[in-house]
Amino acid sequence: MTAGTDARTTGEGTGEGTGMYAPRPGAAPLPRMIAAQAALETKMLLRNGEQLLLTVIIPTLLLVLFSAVDIVDTGEGKAVDFLTPGILALAVMSTAFTGQAIATGFERRYGVLKRLAASPLPRWGLMAAKTLSVLVTEVLQVLLVTVIALALGWSPEGNPLAVLLLLILGTAAFSGLGLLMAGTLKAEATLAAANLVFLLLLVGGGVVVPLDKFPDAAQDLLGLLPISALSEGLRDVLQHGAGMPWGNLGILAVWAVVGLAAAGKFFRWE
Repeated sequence: MTAGTDARTTGEGTGEGTGMYAPRPGAAPLPRMIAAQAALETKMLLRNGEQLLLTVIIPTLLLVLFSAVDIVDTGEGKAVDFLTPGILALAVMSTAFTGQAIATGFERRYGVLKRLAASPLPRWGLMAAKTLSVLVTEVLQVLLVTVIALALGWSPEGNPLAVLLLLILGTAAFSGLGLLMAGTLKAEATLAAANLVFLLLLVGGGVVVPLDKFPDAAQDLLGLLPISALSEGLRDVLQHGAGMPWGNLGILAVWAVVGLAAAGKFFRWE
């Protein structure tokens, strides 16, 4: 090897080749890191059979079953018009709360979060990536539920902007609560608690059973739950054509602020 060749290879001596072989250490731009982590989180979620059962299969089966079989008295009108808003709310809860809590809890147990926290991606960037993954999954859920509901004869009404605001605030509320649970409890406790809460809110959150079927005292309490605010708000808009459901939006906003603030303060990474 000649001296000139050696100089070009190392980028020394002459300007020729400078930058071609020179290393460029450093992290990728933050938006690219968040996007890459969000894509990874989404792929992991879609490849997890248990999570797909919880987030996709169960909500769609409930919609088809309760729309086709007269099990619960849903009041006047078609059952699918009552059920679809509740199933949309259930889909948001299953992904943003139950699925995220369980997945994040076990990532914390196995040390995944601890290792990711030491990477160039900041901790808030990891939370942002998880949130983006939840939103992508929810878009797929909403599209699937909508297609099935329309095939069953659903006739939606109302303001799309109100629906969007309800879904966003509902996602923020459930995401904060899910991360709070995952960051404070052991993984096994998170698994049990998240599934128990899912079942309790499925029954008592106005998803498939109207809140007016419960005693008056219980109705007031249940109406303050995030799942009730989301399902009732969506039902007011999509079934009854109501305007902006400010009361339900306010309840979801309070849950979102409290849940995300508590998760940010008490979340333990290991």
